[in-house]
Formats: sequence, structure tokens, C-alpha cells
Amino acid sequence: MHAITDTELLQQLRAGDEQAFRQLYNQYSRPLLAFIYQFTHSAVDAEDILQETFLKLWTNHRQLPEIDHFGNYLFIIARNKTLDHLRKTARQQRLVDQVWANITEAANGLEQQLDARESRHLIYHALSQLSQQKQTIFRLSRQEGLSHEAIAARLRLSKSRVKNLQVETLKHIRQFLAQHSLLLAFLFLLAFDPKRF
Repeated sequence: MHAITDTELLQQLRAGDEQAFRQLYNQYSRPLLAFIYQFTHSAVDAEDILQETFLKLWTNHRQLPEIDHFGNYLFIIARNKTLDHLRKTARQQRLVDQVWANITEAANGLEQQLDARESRHLIYHALSQLSQQKQTIFRLSRQEGLSHEAIAARLRLSKSRVKNLQVETLKHIRQFLAQHSLLLAFLFLLAFDPKRF
């Protein structure tokens, strides 16, 4: 009995064979995960992108083209998903940074003070749901302005560990803020510079 080839597995996958899909997943998931992690430096995000990659494969299994090198095809999908994720994360991180900068500046008017207090309260509430280590890293980064290297040295962690924890913390804060319509309105206003009008 010969070992089944990728070409045969793809033929079965096009017919909706879940076993063929599982076999392809088992064969390619680990190298794909390692590939994605090289760019995200986050195990959580890498796992999410891996699942999105295979979800796309399964969702479009009946429309799959003729593929000579299935591994290359999968890596292209994963690469595109990873680039999309990195672009989105960069935009969201800039937005969180902008909010943090705004709420930590001294507010002049009463209305601004109320906005800043409410926004600060929401961010601190989001942080309170995280581990003490993540809260400390966020405080050292945002309030004391320390670099990843300086934080790593102070907490006796690796720089990559600090970066991963910071990414996970920002992701949690973004998700928490997205659930609060009041802050979303605040973020929307912050996205426009009144000096331009």
C-alpha cells in the first residue's frame, strides 16, 4: 500500500473528505505555526492565524485550483494572513498609544477631564483582569517610558518574552475597549485632529 500523496489528498478534499483535511492539517500545521510565529512573536496570534489559514482552505475546498506544491500554496495563504494581521495590529497599537497619550495629558476643561477620567478608568479596568506581570510591564512601558530591553533587565525576563506579554496585553485592552460604545465614540473623535478644520 503506497503512501497517499498531497495530490490525492487534495482530490479527496475537493470532494469534502474531512479525513483528508485532518491529514493535511496534521502534516502542515507545525511548520506553518513556526513560520507565522517568526513574524508575530506571539503564540496566541500565530495560533489564530494558523486556524484562519486552514479555515480558508476548508471553506474554499470545492474551488481549490490544481496545485503542484501544496505546501507552498499553504505558506502563501499563511503569509498573506500574517501580513494582514501585522498591518491591523500596527494600526490598533497606534490607536491605543494615541488614547493613552491623550488620557495621561493634563486636561484643561471639565468635559475633557471627565473624558480622560472615564477612559483611564476603562483601561485600568481592562488591566485589572490581567496578571500582575502584564500590568507591571504595561506600567513600565506606558507610564515610565521604558524600552523592552530596560523592562526585560528590570524584571529578569527575555526581551522576546516582554514583547509577547506586551502584545497580548494590548490585544486584551483593544478587545475590552471595543465593547464600550462610549470609548469608541471617544476614539473616533481622537482620530480627527481639530487643528485641520
